[in-house]
Amino acid sequence: MTLSHQQKITAVLLAIYWPALFIFTHMPVPRVVLESDVADKNVHFLAYLILVFLLWFTVSDGKKVNWRRASPWWVFLTMVAYGILDEWLQLYAVGRSCNAWDFLADLTGTLAGLGLFSALAFWPAGLVVTAIMIFGFTSVSRANLADTLPATSAAFVLSAFAILTAFWVQCLRLFGQRNHLRLNGVRWLTAALSAPLALVLTARLSSVILNKDFPVRDVIISTGAIIAVVVTIGLAGLFRKVEDRRA
Repeated sequence: MTLSHQQKITAVLLAIYWPALFIFTHMPVPRVVLESDVADKNVHFLAYLILVFLLWFTVSDGKKVNWRRASPWWVFLTMVAYGILDEWLQLYAVGRSCNAWDFLADLTGTLAGLGLFSALAFWPAGLVVTAIMIFGFTSVSRANLADTLPATSAAFVLSAFAILTAFWVQCLRLFGQRNHLRLNGVRWLTAALSAPLALVLTARLSSVILNKDFPVRDVIISTGAIIAVVVTIGLAGLFRKVEDRRA
């Protein structure tokens, strides 16, 4: 079977993410994580939401979940089996324990993902998962991660908002194609920047409400990531048009 470009991307990410997740869940909990007072169940939910996203869209070629077919059930059973194995093996890991509530959080993340993918195909699903990831990881710790893990927090903000912007721009392109809309120049730039920047503002406001810290540094980093992705995609599209005209 020939994999599509999207499947190749998700397959590579899955091949990196899944082993990394396994290693992380079977190593002693880092002291800085313990000091951050991380909400463990939220982490389990988010970790399995991301995992099922990568797994489903690796096997489905970007299609929505259709529960009348066998593939979503196989993915679900795979996630359940892995969740059970993951918790059982933690009995033998230093500083870890087998916890039924952790497995329930894993299962909830899996079901939430498959439910979401029943309504959304790859690009909009990726947009929603990334947005959930951004809000989730900024609220998993009762302490301020920007203070306890400044470098990690900055790297997460940079990569997460860059990924979210890429998903948003692709969703925007698909929306324009389906509705026969032409977004060019300033209109495209405004549309491409609007939603990601609105999410930055929302994250900033929600952090204030939740008594968390989304510092100005992270606002600058996330805004820079958004602008960089939009400009890169815009220039790439412009170059393609120039090449097409020459051809």
